[in-house]
Amino acid sequence: MSDIELTPAAAPLAGADRPTLAARLGRAALPIALVLLLVGFALADARVLTPANLLNIAQQTSYLALFAMAQTVVILTRGFDLALGPTVSMVSVASALAMAGAAGAGQNPVAVLLLGLAAGLAAGAAAGLFNGFVVAVLGVSPFVTTLGSYNIAIGVATTLSAGRPVQGVPDLFSDLLYRGTVLGVPAAIAIALVVGLVLQLTLTRTVFGRSLYVIGTNPRAAAVAGLPVKRILAFAYILCSALAALGALMLTARTGSGEPNLGGSLSLQAIAAAVVGGTSLAGGRGGVGTAVLGALFVTILSNGMNLVRIDGYVQMVVLGAIVILGVVLDRARLAAR
Repeated sequence: MSDIELTPAAAPLAGADRPTLAARLGRAALPIALVLLLVGFALADARVLTPANLLNIAQQTSYLALFAMAQTVVILTRGFDLALGPTVSMVSVASALAMAGAAGAGQNPVAVLLLGLAAGLAAGAAAGLFNGFVVAVLGVSPFVTTLGSYNIAIGVATTLSAGRPVQGVPDLFSDLLYRGTVLGVPAAIAIALVVGLVLQLTLTRTVFGRSLYVIGTNPRAAAVAGLPVKRILAFAYILCSALAALGALMLTARTGSGEPNLGGSLSLQAIAAAVVGGTSLAGGRGGVGTAVLGALFVTILSNGMNLVRIDGYVQMVVLGAIVILGVVLDRARLAAR
């Protein structure tokens, strides 16, 4: 790694050229769309802009933003994680089982809480280690790898829980990660803000973070430059799953039980949020800001459709169309460069 000096300029988002007018308009398109979306839904249902609903949107966005940031880490390297949703379910079940077992053994509440956190994060890291090893070391495509681990994680979560919610999550767990506040800010929002700040600094101020952009932009050039591409790729998948595990723990605290179906369509939602926000599936372009904006867009869209009572299956069609639209726009942006 001594053969190349990585600076923030190594990330395409921080290129030396000044943004063109078209590029500036492109960056403003999503914030404008967010405002129009809110106004449109508010005209259809006045509840959209009530303080209670806006707080609900902020909390929902904090969860999805974590998952979108997790996907962004691997999308930067030209990959993605289809198994993110099932990993969330597996982490939820593993943490709940650990806490229920510890509580049944008479452990004090703090020990039960710590054991649950450790079990959940370990399960997430293990999933990421598996994906990273297969992708980086064995050279299997991210699609095939995470499609396989998708089914593995579902099987593990369903087997461990016998297909039923795992009870026994202590109140302290929910008090800390769901009902708690930090300086008056709900715990979920505070955690997402801290994680976002740390990840932003990691992506822009560390060799590892800047290497993700280099690898995504040109993997061969990264290898020639002396970057340990396999090691960085493997750690990217571990970090992705660790972030997903944190989000899973927060959702488990919200539901109060380990849910084998908690992940649901989170894989698609997280990819949609990242891509709509501006993260390129071609790699090397994106970041925390794009993930958060995309998560906000998807959350507002979902919240508004729920309030105006659009059928859930129709919502799935809309979400799928958004992913396709995001890819089309991404290709248009690349063609215009």
